[in-house]
Amino acid sequence: MPDLSTTYLGLALKNPLVPSSTPLSRHLDAVLHLEDAGAAAIVMHSLFEEEVRNDEKMIDRFLVHPDSFGEASGHLPAGRDYRSQLDGYLEQLQALKARLDIPVIASLNGSSLNGWVELGKEMQEAGADALELNAWFMPGDPMLGGEELEDRYLSLLGELKAVVGIPVSMKLSPFFTSLPNFVHRARQAGAAGVSLFNRFFQPDIDLASLSVVDRVQLSSSADGLLTMRWIAILRGRTELTLAASGGVHTAEDALKMLLAGADVVHMASALLQSGPPALMEVLDGLKHWMEVREYESVSQLKGSMSQQNLPDPSAFARAAYLHALDSFTPPAGVRY
Repeated sequence: MPDLSTTYLGLALKNPLVPSSTPLSRHLDAVLHLEDAGAAAIVMHSLFEEEVRNDEKMIDRFLVHPDSFGEASGHLPAGRDYRSQLDGYLEQLQALKARLDIPVIASLNGSSLNGWVELGKEMQEAGADALELNAWFMPGDPMLGGEELEDRYLSLLGELKAVVGIPVSMKLSPFFTSLPNFVHRARQAGAAGVSLFNRFFQPDIDLASLSVVDRVQLSSSADGLLTMRWIAILRGRTELTLAASGGVHTAEDALKMLLAGADVVHMASALLQSGPPALMEVLDGLKHWMEVREYESVSQLKGSMSQQNLPDPSAFARAAYLHALDSFTPPAGVRY
């Protein structure tokens, strides 16, 4: 039996499969089933900055400065009975920690620098083993430069690290001019790891109603190729631990991420579609593949096909684009 153990954010894990941030973590039974299926840790659903700020406005409106309109004031919620988004999140975090034997990683999603990361301290006190900082800002202002935006993310990280002692991972988007440089700066700012990449749910246009709609579009295995490439490039160039996120549906997908250099593999869409059995199938496939090829451990496997370890490093560089175009063969029967 190969040794599947790995280390992520300083946490010793029994295997590299970690369910990422999804609504599944809102339900204790669902998370218990994921642990039974073999999950090595769990990343909680994100607490969004907007949710906390909306709560703050509601508290101020109804509890601190309520209107005094006779009968209407009698219908206002009592302060002691009000349960904020933060209260609910911390309660769920404590419930998961009380019932699970695997690490629980809390998740914060925001972009401003107005002290909201003090919430990270409360998550740490509630028992979180680590924090995932999902920092993303939509740069719609043409006067906002890329370096200024990166500085904002790093300031946010620094502010968070000022109030927590547990490890912090940054979940990044692929939209950086120089991703390796930003990862280097993130390490200097206190990050313990990075997760590549954040999956965005893009708005769509409904042609029938001529309205903008939100549609959840889950990933496919093909979506993991971008992640795999950057994991392979970063492996050996940073001391941060690397999590591959997006497009992992099969054991083959997970193995490619590990060969490229991921320390852990996040799963989300496959679990939303098929539940805990999807994780069990990937874990069994990982074990079988390693046994057949006589790998003794994930440590031996991990990063063996990173860019630095390949005989031809250009396979993960610009040359791969040219080779892919030149090798394309049109489908049979297609005439041009």
